[in-house]
Amino acid sequence: MSETITLAQQLIQIDSITPEDKGCQHMIADYLSALGFNTEHMRFADVDNIWSRKGLDSPCLVFAGHTDVVPTGPADAWTHPPFSAHIDGDIMYGRGTADMKSSIACFMVATKRFVKDHPDHKGSIAYLITSDEEGPAINGTVKVVEALERRNEKFEYCLVGEPSSSHKLADSIKNGRRGSLSGKLTVKGIQGHIAYPELADNPIHNLAPALEQLVQVQWDHGNEYFPPTSFQVSNINGGTGATNVIPGDVEVLFNFRFSTEHSPESLQESVHAILDHHKLEYDLQWNLSGLPFITPADGELIQAVQQASENVLGYKPQLSTGGGTSDGRFIAPTGAQVIELGPINATIHKIDEQVSVADLEKLTDIYYQTLVNLLT
Repeated sequence: MSETITLAQQLIQIDSITPEDKGCQHMIADYLSALGFNTEHMRFADVDNIWSRKGLDSPCLVFAGHTDVVPTGPADAWTHPPFSAHIDGDIMYGRGTADMKSSIACFMVATKRFVKDHPDHKGSIAYLITSDEEGPAINGTVKVVEALERRNEKFEYCLVGEPSSSHKLADSIKNGRRGSLSGKLTVKGIQGHIAYPELADNPIHNLAPALEQLVQVQWDHGNEYFPPTSFQVSNINGGTGATNVIPGDVEVLFNFRFSTEHSPESLQESVHAILDHHKLEYDLQWNLSGLPFITPADGELIQAVQQASENVLGYKPQLSTGGGTSDGRFIAPTGAQVIELGPINATIHKIDEQVSVADLEKLTDIYYQTLVNLLT
């Protein structure tokens, strides 16, 4: 069994359901300490984080990731126990195999190999690992980045090990992400008997035309980096549960995944204008969980990763900004170039999450070659 696979299994066998780390980060820190890294354990509230760095010179490449995983769902629905890291042929099963403990194992072995082969390499290598990526993401990467910014500790490149691949390893890398803006809308009416609608005011009926307009709006057409901005309703709740009562209010949860064609402020203004046009009595609470970011295709990091993939696999990854948010949204505002490259994402958060063992060996080689391309 290779060191990459052994390390991946050791990490996956720890049931670190968010925001728990349960010792994963101490294991990583001990491994890196033997390679000459200095590790700071940064705990904020109930969240464990580490910042581990070897060297102080520029440029610095940061490997970023998370040790927390989502809940398993019913364990008896899994082919193999979700924290067994069982290998069947070429497939390793377990929560965190793809998202994203295996990537961390690949980081570690690639770094060990690189430091051994290039002891006098230029620049620095660092790790930013959190246990609060799958949860609220309040006390994780964002807090570590804020601490580094306060002391003016900079880095130029960041490679996030999120599962970016779609159909085969490294067919896609994320060089940006859309912004995420959520709203909690409460439209108010007057509760009453359904047989006497003239004595009530049905908020669902009042909301319907405005909601239809919001759904039909073409917010933008995207641009060369991003698909068009998307508006989606995730929940609608109203009523008392009785069939003969007009509700007094209705609550709608919705989300924008938005491109750089919009700002949070412009989207908020547009939504309020539509609601006001329909003369609704409402309350609207906003939550911005991330701004859109982009790493230029001609940047050194993308060039290094694409060349590494071509050397290992024989092809260059396509660039993409699709999918959900990641902790890259907290790192990009520092000015660092940020990309995401990891395993195939088809089974993440699902029963029987899995990863190809052969892919992990190749991913280790890609990370190693990226270090060579940037720091030698």
